Amino acid sequence: MSRLEEIFRERSKKALLMPYTTGGYPTMHECRHVLEAFISGGADMIEMGVPFSDPLADGPVVQASTQQALEQGVTPDDVLQLASEFSARIPVVLMVYYNCVFAYGQDRFIEAAAAAGVDGLIVPDLPVDEGTEFIDICRKSGVDPILLVAPTSPDERIELIAKSASGFIYCVSVAGVTGARTSLSDQLPAFIARVRKRTDVPLAIGFGVSTPEHAAEVAKYADGVIIGSRLINLVGEAPDIDTAGRAIRTFLNEVNEVLK
Repeated sequence: MSRLEEIFRERSKKALLMPYTTGGYPTMHECRHVLEAFISGGADMIEMGVPFSDPLADGPVVQASTQQALEQGVTPDDVLQLASEFSARIPVVLMVYYNCVFAYGQDRFIEAAAAAGVDGLIVPDLPVDEGTEFIDICRKSGVDPILLVAPTSPDERIELIAKSASGFIYCVSVAGVTGARTSLSDQLPAFIARVRKRTDVPLAIGFGVSTPEHAAEVAKYADGVIIGSRLINLVGEAPDIDTAGRAIRTFLNEVNEVLK
């Protein structure tokens, strides 16, 4: 059983809180403060993005944070270094686009992620039927391949994804990109039920979850809650990183209260 599977089993009485940030944003040094705030705010695991120039699954907030990180020269190795500094304390999952993996070298990247203590890899632009080799190497390296399903995924594709997934399945709440939203789709419960019928792998919901109220709703039918753009906004709106850290901790504590 992988570390991700273990933590979902150990904490099965509540939906796990999974905050996201872009690796190296707003700076490498300040990103460490953000990750510390995630932990002190009660995160169950951390998701961190590897900056890439064409993040097709991400909305404007994450795109802007990625651009800022790239302009400062943040590389995949820098993000792996950040992961290695925190992975002994909390599970770390990386979201990375396949161009980065390909340029780095698929085997080499997965090996480096495993050495850094990364527990899972999310590659949003690698379809499951084209990712067989990637999934196999991840499993051999002790890294969970985290696969995505969307409301538009037909049942037969959900079944294919479910057979290959481990750790958890990333359920995209909307047919769109990441970003804070004012409300969740009223079709979300039916979508999650459709996935749940086809797998025992834990399900985490992301894309658009941005308030404690959203988290409470998601927790009714999912095993994990992923929040990203709202947290990046808190960092971007703060006058300094200490203020940002306090805002993050306050927000995550509020979310954790509704998840208990």
